[in-house]
Amino acid sequence: MYTTVSGYYKDGELFLNEKPEKLKNSKVLITFLEEKFEEKTPKGIKLGSLSDRGFSIPDDFNDPIEDLKEYM
Repeated sequence: MYTTVSGYYKDGELFLNEKPEKLKNSKVLITFLEEKFEEKTPKGIKLGSLSDRGFSIPDDFNDPIEDLKEYM
């Protein structure tokens, strides 16, 4: 059975993006695809990163909304 796992090589070390399932010992073949590789940064916004720009969550954010009381 063959299993393919992505990852990257940096400064003499291999980093896997995921752990291969059900494998304890196995032979491997490594193919280098690109000479230059940039680690991908996670997409999205880091939590709390907008607080210095005036964005915040009000203290009563989770409180029930008066207009919707009849539906709850």
